[in-house]
Amino acid sequence: MNEHPASISALPTSIPALPTDISGLPTSVSGLIDRWQSIGAFAADVGCGYEAARQMRRRGRIAPQHWPHVVAASRRLGIAGVSYEWLAGCAAAAMQGEAA
Repeated sequence: MNEHPASISALPTSIPALPTDISGLPTSVSGLIDRWQSIGAFAADVGCGYEAARQMRRRGRIAPQHWPHVVAASRRLGIAGVSYEWLAGCAAAAMQGEAA
């Protein structure tokens, strides 16, 4: 089937990254935090202040002292795939991006 060139040019050239993969697992810290109703709700669930939670979302990594609370809160909400290993991978990726 041949498509008319005008119809092809109307398609987006890139697809924005989704905060979850096809299985529903979060693919980033911001995608994880977006599972909560608000950043404030995330902050309350993990025991940090609003600004700390906002910075975690912006930086793409969660401070290690909050990992136990994040893992526990994710389990309570039924968010699969959030583990210490997942959080460590996100932190490593974010720090590698900051160094570039």
